[in-house]
Amino acid sequence: MSGADIWLFLQQGILSGLVTGSVYALLAVAVVIIFKTTDVPNFAQGELFMVAAYVALFLVLVMGWAYWVVIPVTVLVVMAAAAIFQRVVMERVIASRGVGVQLVIATLGLAYVLKGLVRTTGLGDTPRSLPPLVSTNAILIGDAVLTKLDLLIFAVAIIVMALLFAMFAWTRTGRAMRAVGMNARGAQRVGVNLTRVRMMVWGLSGLISAIAAVLITPKILITPDIAHVAILAFAAAIVGGMSSVPGAVLGGFIIGIAENLVGLFISTNAIVVAPFLAIMIVLIVRPQGILGGKLQVKKV
Repeated sequence: MSGADIWLFLQQGILSGLVTGSVYALLAVAVVIIFKTTDVPNFAQGELFMVAAYVALFLVLVMGWAYWVVIPVTVLVVMAAAAIFQRVVMERVIASRGVGVQLVIATLGLAYVLKGLVRTTGLGDTPRSLPPLVSTNAILIGDAVLTKLDLLIFAVAIIVMALLFAMFAWTRTGRAMRAVGMNARGAQRVGVNLTRVRMMVWGLSGLISAIAAVLITPKILITPDIAHVAILAFAAAIVGGMSSVPGAVLGGFIIGIAENLVGLFISTNAIVVAPFLAIMIVLIVRPQGILGGKLQVKKV
């Protein structure tokens, strides 16, 4: 392999990795905000992503709706479903003094229910893709090739993440979510409604999953098994730090770039190994993640 080839592969791997990594980063943020406010990993995150893809697919292919209607409807449906699950199921488990393992099993139950519902509709029988949001014409950036769709995915993902950071920093709702994440009992004592905040966090997680699904599914086949994308989101969250939203974003980009570079320099068959190799390296060198703080016991 010549030096020119190496330089080309580096450019292509990094730029393509930033595109896919931006989607992983979005989903990793969704994982982290639920974990920070409930101390429970949401193992239905991938299924929320998958359901959003099928809702959008149904509205586009069956109902024939335009994207400007499909996107907000998809976001609202998935956001409402996630928030209702938190209010109806998770809060009841919490009220009955359920421990962490029971809450985790509840999220696994949601995952199986959502996958089963999709399979019963018949939409999951044949792999499909959403029509592209914009033209897929190629664009040269340096020596690398991206499409207009790639640039749109990256730009929208960055804007969404910037809005999330602004919400957490400057809005009352965002500050309440951060307070619950730092000390739920303390936040409750100063007037924060824990039930409402947890419901909003789950709704926000659904919103993020829906946006990620609408962005990436024009590039991949939609099947009931695309929920495995959540594995990469968890990998990104672990690499960046399960307690850090900025870490989740950084982890998403690291996983995306690592996947693409491994696929170009080694083999496409080795792509599936890259995220787990990154996890092992981080766990050995810095177990709490790159931007994760020291583990602390929450108390009043």
